[in-house]
Amino acid sequence: MLRVMFRRILRSCLAAMIAALVTSPALPLPAAAVETGPVSKLPLPRYVSLKASRVNVRVGPGRQYAVSWLYLKPGLPVEVIQEYELWRRIRDSEGSEGWVYHSLLSGERTSIAAPWLKGKATMIDVHRSPAVDAPLAARLEPGVVTQVQECESGWCEITVSNRDGFVRQEDIWGVYPGEIFD
Repeated sequence: MLRVMFRRILRSCLAAMIAALVTSPALPLPAAAVETGPVSKLPLPRYVSLKASRVNVRVGPGRQYAVSWLYLKPGLPVEVIQEYELWRRIRDSEGSEGWVYHSLLSGERTSIAAPWLKGKATMIDVHRSPAVDAPLAARLEPGVVTQVQECESGWCEITVSNRDGFVRQEDIWGVYPGEIFD
């Protein structure tokens, strides 16, 4: 019995050590991505979203590695920071990192309303047009997940609960500062 427990602990420690050797330190957030993934040829880092309703996050790039935690929310934005074969190292809005299989990710852009303000009595304004003085379309609690249609000039057009509107780019996590896309 003790021998089995020791083997499990040793296997878990070895998996963590190998993962540390295989992975590099977290990449800083660039103003514009310049590196491309060796497999996908897509920019690194880049934002994507979770496609599946159950996503295992592992300590290393393979099924042989232990599962660190499980995401249960499809559409959640994550940042791809590294690639290894068909595995992607991701980072979430809280800074947690791990490896997921590529087919569990989607190129659909989503965001989280000011996750750094979660738990505080504040709201994020969603305007009808991209201007601070524009009428409000909605107000979001920090932590609400939205779809992102496009970003330009410091504003992003989002959809949440069948409502469209514009939020300041700095009020959401899931797009880079100054990033432009449509």
